[in-house]
Parts: sequence; C-alpha cells; structure tokens
Amino acid sequence: MLDARFIRDNEATVRQSLKNRYFDESILEQFLSLDGKWRELIEEGNRLRRTRNEVSEQIPKLDKEEKAGKIAEMKTIAQRIKEIEDDVRRMEAERDELLLNMPNMPDPSVPVGKSADDNPTVKEWGTIRKFDFKPLPHWEIGENLGIIDFDRGVKITGTGFYVLKGDGARLERALINYMLDLHRDQGYIEIFPPVIINRKSCIGTGQLPKMQDDMYWIERDDLWLNPTAEVPVTNLYSEEILEGKDLPLYHTAYLPSFRREAGKHIETKGIARVHQFNKVEMVKFVVPETSPQELEGLLANAEEVVQGLKLPYRVKLLCTGDTGFHSSKTYDIETFASGMDQWLEVSSCSDFKDFQARRAMIKFRREPHLKSEFVHTLNGSGIALPRTMTSILENYQNKDGTVTVPDILRPYMKGTEVIG
Repeated sequence: MLDARFIRDNEATVRQSLKNRYFDESILEQFLSLDGKWRELIEEGNRLRRTRNEVSEQIPKLDKEEKAGKIAEMKTIAQRIKEIEDDVRRMEAERDELLLNMPNMPDPSVPVGKSADDNPTVKEWGTIRKFDFKPLPHWEIGENLGIIDFDRGVKITGTGFYVLKGDGARLERALINYMLDLHRDQGYIEIFPPVIINRKSCIGTGQLPKMQDDMYWIERDDLWLNPTAEVPVTNLYSEEILEGKDLPLYHTAYLPSFRREAGKHIETKGIARVHQFNKVEMVKFVVPETSPQELEGLLANAEEVVQGLKLPYRVKLLCTGDTGFHSSKTYDIETFASGMDQWLEVSSCSDFKDFQARRAMIKFRREPHLKSEFVHTLNGSGIALPRTMTSILENYQNKDGTVTVPDILRPYMKGTEVIG
C-alpha cells in the first residue's frame, strides 16, 4: 500500500506510475478528492475543538444569561464535532479502500512497456537440446509412462486438476526436497505454515481485494486457500516490530497452492497451467537500503535451482505494464519445454519494497531508542513444480519413451536413473 502522504506530496509521480502501468488514473482522482475533503473536515474539527476549549474556560466567569447562551452554542458545536468525526471515519474507510486498490510504484530501473512482449531478456543459460527424434509434449510422455493421470484428476475434482502416480509422484517429491535442502544451504529458515489463510493475511500481501476473483474462498469461515506460500510466510510478522540486528531474515516454505485461473487452463494443455500446484517459496525481510541487492541475490538463489537441474533457461525483467500489482520490480525465470516448443515461467522474483509491510504493519527498529520503520519484503518462487516437471519430462525424454532422471534428483529417488 502506498503512503497517503506520499501520494498527496507526489501527485505527478504517482500519476506517471499509473500511466506506465496502464492503470486507470481515475483512482488517483478519487483519492485526491476524498483526501482533500478529509483534510478540510480534520481542520474544521480541530478549529471547533479549540473554540470549545476556550469557551469552556470562559463559561464559569460569565453571568447567568451569557452562560446560558454559550452553553447552547457549545451544544451546537458538540453536535457538529460528532458529525465531523462520523464523516471522518467514513472517509478514512473509503480512502483506505482506494489505497488498497492502488498498485505499487515501479522501480526506476523497470523498463516502460505495455505487455510481456516488452519484457527484455537480461540473461540466458544453458543450451536448448537438439533431438534426433521428434520430442513429445509432457502430457503424452506422462500418459505413456503411466505417471500422470488427467482423467482421474478431472473425475475426482474437475477440469484443471490432475493426479501424479508412481515415479511421477516420486519425482515431484524429489523436486520439493531438493529445493528445500538447497534453500536451507543458501541461508533460508524452513517454514511449514497453514495452507488456509484469513482475509487479513490476504490483504497484507496484496492478494485482496485486487485478485479476489482468482482465489478460492471458504465462504462459511471467510478463509482462503493460499495462492502461494508467500502469503502465510510474509504474514508471520504482521503487526510486529522486528529488531534491526535480526535482519535480513530469510524463510523458505513448501505448500500446495491454489488459483482459479478462470478459463486460462483451457488455453494450455497438460499441467503447465492448473488450479492446484506445488511450489517452494523464498521470502525475505530486509532493511530498505539493501532491497535492490537482495533482489539480485534472490534471483541467483532461484537460478541455482534450475542450474542444478541442468535446464536451459532465460531471465526476463518485467516491464511496467506486466509487473504484478504489488511488485516494484520483478524478474521471471523461464525454462524451455522442448515438446511444447515454449518458454515456461517457473519462477518470479519480486521486490515489493514497503508496499506489503505497510499493509501488514511489519516494522523494524534499527536501535532500541530509534523510531520504527517499515521493512522491505521480497519473494521468489524457488520454484513452481508443474512447469518444472514439464521441462524435465520434455528435456530429459529419450527416443524409447523413457525419461532420464536429472543427476541431482537421483539421491532423492533412491538411485532411480530412468523412469520407464
């Protein structure tokens, strides 16, 4: 969430940010109008309270007739003060709702652009494999080997769900354990938080209200299935003041994640876009001045996962129009899927600056005697499983229909070298 005072004092900058994001500028107009009326009421209320205090001191010294007149006048003022206080509370609620729907400010280093077509490639790693046979897409590989069952996933739940079986399930579990072990070695503390989160947590990280339609809601309890472990892990420290000496703080977590992806799964065959997926997440809490470097370190940590799997990948810097609502700067890691002949996003690494911390009230104090400040939060997928599984099956497939297990995963699969 942006600071109301910052918006008030930097109207032109915020307006340009909305333009660069291709975001409706009317939200800024609504905020400025409401904020102006709010400030006028605050000033009127303060003025009336000063008058009331001054007159209250004079009343005991007045004669009976004057005293009665002043008391009647004070009743009118008191009634007006009450009206102002009610209006101020209503306006603050409306203003806060506008702030919750206003996107983060893009970092100055983010290129201006409208869509994913404008995202520059900032790094490439590995070589795309050349096959001496026509590579199959992962859904054919998975069904031929009996390790992915789409029909039973649909039968159990519905479209956009699938079942992993045998070595498919083992490969998924191996990937999760490999990532968690790697991130622990990189300095992250492992967390296993609840899968279900409350409304306050969703607001804290920026999923609500903006992305409500893409989330699964448990209506009876007003709880939500987490769309990413970023939400519960970031909210571990909501409404807390951390000690400066404890920062930076790094956490990693595995959770199943849930997204409605309304209609989108129909456009993508297989498991590249589904409603439920496993993901390992990295979350950082850092002091503000270090967040740019911490983002680069977060990206390097996610890249190490893909490098260990020896999958060819590229890194994209998202432009202003493609950067997520709550992010200030985002890198995407995309691996190549040979059977689909597509680049697939397997990780997004983002610096939110104080946007999430301000919503969730996560602060730190550099020294015990100093004023508290908002931390900067960062988050990166380390990494998402379905598209990683897709890339492994398609890049490691063999002419005889088998799939070679990446070297780094074999210890997690009891030495299994080939799935067949």
